[in-house]
Amino acid sequence: MATLPNPLPKLAADPGGRELGLELPPGRLVDAAEPADTADDGTRPEPLLWHAEGPAAPGAWSALAPAGRTSGLLPLLVDAGGEQGGPADWQLMPDEMSYPGDHDAEEVLAEFWEEYATEELGPAEDHPAMAAVVELFGEPATYEDTVAPYGPEWPGLAPATTADADPDARAAEIADSLADSGSWLKDPRIALVPARRSADIPAAIGWAGPLNHEGDVARLCAVLRSWEDRFGIRVVALTFDQLVLSVAAPPTTTAEAEAVAAEHFAFCPDNITQGSHETLRAYAAREVLDQKVWSFWWD
Repeated sequence: MATLPNPLPKLAADPGGRELGLELPPGRLVDAAEPADTADDGTRPEPLLWHAEGPAAPGAWSALAPAGRTSGLLPLLVDAGGEQGGPADWQLMPDEMSYPGDHDAEEVLAEFWEEYATEELGPAEDHPAMAAVVELFGEPATYEDTVAPYGPEWPGLAPATTADADPDARAAEIADSLADSGSWLKDPRIALVPARRSADIPAAIGWAGPLNHEGDVARLCAVLRSWEDRFGIRVVALTFDQLVLSVAAPPTTTAEAEAVAAEHFAFCPDNITQGSHETLRAYAAREVLDQKVWSFWWD
């Protein structure tokens, strides 16, 4: 795999980014080192991302996206106000990640489906997380109820759907909404990441949010690449353990939504087994059908 040049070190001497065709607000560079890891000569590893020091405002994404693409930097929102702190506190691990292009999305999802659908989801009394869901919501928690209308065999990839918006325009729309509402992000900051494509951003920075589910986030990025191609997703925001995507081609029928929800279950079972949706069908109806945003959280 050829490594792309990283433009971020230029921002150390040119904080406004004029050399890169940018007009940046005051910000900071974040690398994978601990604060005490600065070498005697003052050097540190190459930065993984830049983020603004102040809160993101509506329009910040659109202002940086065009120039960011020409400089090899892609926009992202990061949460600097969570309990785990901002990106400098997230224990980013780029050296632990492989390359997303080395993995096949369907193989990754099929492996996860087999592991989580057939092994972890038994009767409620055998699965503490599902037992808690039953206690709270009064729904049955057997394997059949949870993953219906599918069975123990991986159902295959959902078909592509037709976009109702340009993917980058939809990403800007969702980024503005997140910056304005504070619904998912407590303290959103606009950021820039050197990455080949939006789907690669988590691997490019060594994000460890899904660590309890998958230690090599590049495998999940392979799925994100497939979702880029089939549903026009963009990685819009990251917190310590949450991923938020914009969706330009959301499913518009129940069958399409349930097929996509099966992929979501394999990708992030906690969305269903530790969420408020109890079953794949309920999750599909509420979180996938006609939804412009997909959000994933790993315990």
